[in-house]
Amino acid sequence: MIEKVTGRIATDLECLKQYTSTPGEGCTRLPFTKEAREAVDFLKRIMTEAGLEVTEDVAGNVIGILKGEDLEAPCVMMGSHFDSVINGGDFDGIAGIICAIEVARQLKEEGFVPKRNFVVVGFMDEEGLRFGTGYFGSGAILGNRDVEYCRHYKDNDGISIYDAMIEYGLDPERIEEAKWAEGSIGQFLELHIEQGPVLDAEGINLGLVNGIVGIQRYMVTVHGRADHAGTTPMDMRLDAVEAATKVISKIPDWAREKADGTVATTGLIKVTPGGMNIVAEKVDFTVDIRSMNNDNINDIANRIRAALDREMKIMGGSYEIDTKLVITPVFLSEEMLGIMEESCQERGYTYRKLPSGAGHDALEIGQVLPTVMLFTPSKDGRSHCPVEFTKYSDFAKASMVMTDLARNLLGREA
Repeated sequence: MIEKVTGRIATDLECLKQYTSTPGEGCTRLPFTKEAREAVDFLKRIMTEAGLEVTEDVAGNVIGILKGEDLEAPCVMMGSHFDSVINGGDFDGIAGIICAIEVARQLKEEGFVPKRNFVVVGFMDEEGLRFGTGYFGSGAILGNRDVEYCRHYKDNDGISIYDAMIEYGLDPERIEEAKWAEGSIGQFLELHIEQGPVLDAEGINLGLVNGIVGIQRYMVTVHGRADHAGTTPMDMRLDAVEAATKVISKIPDWAREKADGTVATTGLIKVTPGGMNIVAEKVDFTVDIRSMNNDNINDIANRIRAALDREMKIMGGSYEIDTKLVITPVFLSEEMLGIMEESCQERGYTYRKLPSGAGHDALEIGQVLPTVMLFTPSKDGRSHCPVEFTKYSDFAKASMVMTDLARNLLGREA
C-alpha cells in the first residue's frame, strides 16, 4: 500500500515542478500569475480523476469535494497553498494539497462512505510575498477579505491585488462570495513540510503540531532629505539610512531578550535615491515578528515605534508604518492530535509534538475553527530555497495518518 501511495504522490509532485517562472532555479509560483493558473488547472484535473467534484471560487482557491451522506453537515476540510516564494522549494504548500487529494483517493479505494463532505482545498496566496500580506485564500473563505483589501495592497510594480485578480480572470468585486457560511466547516486539517531541522536531525517520521506562532508584519518608511554626500556636514544631515539602521540593529536583540522562540526579521531594505554619493532621502524596510506569546510580539512592535520616535526627534525627519499582517498565535486541537498520535503508534511511525515557527493557512483558519497540522521532515531543515527536499515516502506515511484522522472524523455525525 505505501509503495502505491508513494508512487502517486511522487508522480503528482514531479509534474507540478514544471509550473515555475524560474526553471532550474527553484519554484517561483506567485499568486495570480500564469504559473499559478497552470498549477490550478493541473490540480483540477487530478482532483477530477480522484472522483472529486471540482470548482474554483472567486478568490482563486481550487476546491474538490468528496460528497458525504449529509450534504448540509459541517464538512471536514483539508488543504494547503499552491503559491511559492521566489526561487523556493517544490514541496512547500503544494505537497499538502497533493496529500489531501491522496487522502480522498484512499478513502474512495476503501469504499468508505463519509457521513459528511470531505473538502480538499488549494489556497491562493498564503505566502504573501507578492503583496506583502498573506493567507489571502484562507482568509477569504472566512470572510476576512473584501474589495477595499484587494485595492489597498500592491506589489513592487504597483499592481494591486484587485488588478491582479482581473488579469487572472477573477472578479474582485465578488470577493466576499468566497466566504463559507458559518457552521459549514467542522474541522480543518493541514499537512506540511516542517521547514525546520528538528524532525530530520532526530530521525523522526512525523511531527504533530500543537501550536502555530502569531505573526505581525510591517512596512516601515523613514523620510529624510537627499543631499550631497561630500558637502553636507554630518550634523546638518537628515539621513534616513542612519535613523533607520539604528532602529533595525536593535530589533534582533529585542527578540533575543524575549527568548522562548520569539524571532524578529528585517528581510527587505530599500534606499531612495540609492546612490553611493547621495545622503538617503527615504528608507523602506520590513519587519516580521513571530512568537507563541503574543505579548512578546506586541512589545517588540511597540519598541520599534518608540525607537523611531526617538530617532526622528534627533534627526528631524518623519516615519510611517503600514501594517501588513496581524495574526495571533493558535493552539491546535488536542482531540485531533490524539487521534493522529494513536495512528502513528498503530502504524509504527515515530513522532514528536512540536510548535510551528512558520505561519500556515492553518494559522488563519485555526483562529476560529478546530484545526490540526501534521509535519513531514525537511532535509537539513532547508526550505524557501531550491534545495528544499522531503522523501516521497514520508509524504505517503503522513497521508496515511491523515486518512486515519479523516476517516475518524467523517465516520461520525457532526
